Amino acid sequence: MLALYYFPGNASLLPHMMLREIGVEFELRLVNREENAQKSAEYLRLNPNGRIPVLVDDDLVLFETAAIALHLVDKFPQAGLAPPVGTKERAQFYKWMIHLSNTPQAEYRAWFYPYEHADDEAAVPSVKHAAERRLNHMFDVISAQLGDKTWLLGDQFSAADLFLLMLIRWGRGMPRPPRTLPNLLALAERALARPAVQKTFEAEGLKAPLI
Repeated sequence: MLALYYFPGNASLLPHMMLREIGVEFELRLVNREENAQKSAEYLRLNPNGRIPVLVDDDLVLFETAAIALHLVDKFPQAGLAPPVGTKERAQFYKWMIHLSNTPQAEYRAWFYPYEHADDEAAVPSVKHAAERRLNHMFDVISAQLGDKTWLLGDQFSAADLFLLMLIRWGRGMPRPPRTLPNLLALAERALARPAVQKTFEAEGLKAPLI
C-alpha cells in the first residue's frame, strides 16, 4: 500500500499529482505544518530532516521529492510519466528532474525563508531580493530551453512538467511571477487542464490563483 505524507501546496504536490496520473490506490496522510507536525518525533522517524513529503511503499520509506518522483516513474512505467530507460529522451528527463530539484526548488528556500540564510536580521531583505533575482534568471533559462515546445520533452508529457507546474505555482506571489513568461504560462495551463491535476488541487483544497 502506498501512503503519501503531505501538506497542501508543499513539495508533496508533485508526487500527489503523479499518483493521480498513475491511477493507483494510495492513502493521503496530512502532516499539519501549522502545528509543526513535520518536527514531531513520529514524523522525524520517517524523515529526520523534518520536511515534506515522505512516501511509504510497503516497507520502503522514501523522502526527497525528486527521489520519490523517480521511484514512481520506475515502479509504474505503464503510466508513461517518463520515457523508456536507456533512451536519449530518458536522459533529458533526468536532466530536467535534477535541474528543477537542485536549482529553482532549492532556491525557493531562500525566497520563502530568508531568515534561515542570514545571521543579521538587517540582511534578511537583501537575502530575499538576491533569491528573487536568481529565481528570475532560472525561469528565464527554463523558458528559453522550453521555447515553443508543448512540454519540456517536446511532444511527450512527463513528470518533469508536473514538477515545473509546482514551481511556477510557488512563484505566484513574486514581484515577477514565472507565469509572466508566456510559454511557462501556456505549459502550466495545459498541465492544469489535466483531470488528474484538477483532482489533486481539489483534494488539497488549493484555491485561485493556482499559478
